[in-house]
Amino acid sequence: MNGHVMGMVLCALSTGIGAVPVLLFRRISHRRMDILLAYTAGVMVAASTYGLIPASLKLTNLYVLFFSVLMGALLLSLLEQFVPHVDLHHERGGVALPRESLTLVMAMALHNVPEGLSVGASFASESDNLGVIVSLSIGLQNAPEGFLVALFLVNQRVRRRTAVLIAALTGLIEMAAAFLGYHLASFAVSLVPYGLAFAAGAMLFIVYKELIPETHGHGYERSATFAFLLGLLSMISVVEWFR
Repeated sequence: MNGHVMGMVLCALSTGIGAVPVLLFRRISHRRMDILLAYTAGVMVAASTYGLIPASLKLTNLYVLFFSVLMGALLLSLLEQFVPHVDLHHERGGVALPRESLTLVMAMALHNVPEGLSVGASFASESDNLGVIVSLSIGLQNAPEGFLVALFLVNQRVRRRTAVLIAALTGLIEMAAAFLGYHLASFAVSLVPYGLAFAAGAMLFIVYKELIPETHGHGYERSATFAFLLGLLSMISVVEWFR
């Protein structure tokens, strides 16, 4: 039980840990922003297609995968239509947070729920290392997700510490869902493949709808493209290292 708890906690905390490097940037130029976002997008694509989707397929079939991936993307698409503008404050006064950034934060928090349920239920299932595999796949992509959320907020002139705190809070949502999934394993285990595929669909929607367009238009498309590929290969390398 203690090992399971540690795995669930570390998986959730990786979101906040990934956001910490944002504190090191004093100024983020368009070029650096595009490169960082593109690298993060590459990591998220690899985590989805090389980690979450294969893990889901091991537990279910293509029909469930198709349904869940599309539902993850569809839910975020609907969410985007109804997210209002919100005013946040930073050290120089109020600043309007664009719809895209607020959508991103809400999307991360929302898709952390099925991720957390999947992690908790996987540990409770006591199936051949399923908990380790699922928590590793989700934990490795949580770090760049946390960095992404914090980076977007900092780019909108939100205080760096506030941005890191918001990113960390999205991880706490996942931790709560993980413990819920662990204690409701008899029900939640059947939802694991759905949760993994849903999270993958949500991430792929964010990458294609928000991140890739954000990295193009400032004149650094070539650098962003190579950064995307490096992020993709980095994530694949990490997953292979732990296998």
